[in-house]
Amino acid sequence: MIKPAYVQVMARYNRWQNRSIYAAADSLDDALRNEPRGAFFGSIHATLSHVLWADRIWMHRLAGWPAPEAKSIKESLGYVENWDELKRERQVTDEALVNWAEQLNTEALAGDLTWYSGAAGRELTRPRALLIVHLFNHQTHHRGQVHCLLTQLGAKPEATDLPFMPD
Repeated sequence: MIKPAYVQVMARYNRWQNRSIYAAADSLDDALRNEPRGAFFGSIHATLSHVLWADRIWMHRLAGWPAPEAKSIKESLGYVENWDELKRERQVTDEALVNWAEQLNTEALAGDLTWYSGAAGRELTRPRALLIVHLFNHQTHHRGQVHCLLTQLGAKPEATDLPFMPD
């Protein structure tokens, strides 16, 4: 389905896009970042907190990273409440994702993963490669929501197209 090179590109893309989104969001004050704006998770901050949490819960399942303290999607919205701490934790996680991706081999993408899904309320088993694709798709989906909110507020994230990713 996928190869390690795909995961490596997507990890670098994730880091680039998070830097862009966070820089644009940093131009706003806390009140604007935390104001409910009709997004799936309400605010810019809550959405970004959820994405960080989701990355970490998936990496806990996929690579044995420590599980985040928040145990549910609902708790993920307040996973990191302080903006400066959220920015730092995002950077740490992005670097760890890039490092993880650089170490992947084809065997690491093979086979299935079984986990308990709180969202589904049951144990699920899916191909590891599919779940890695989901990890990056989930990030992109919610960053797109944040991108829309930021542009509505006059903030200017960078382009989001893969061909424009810096080398």
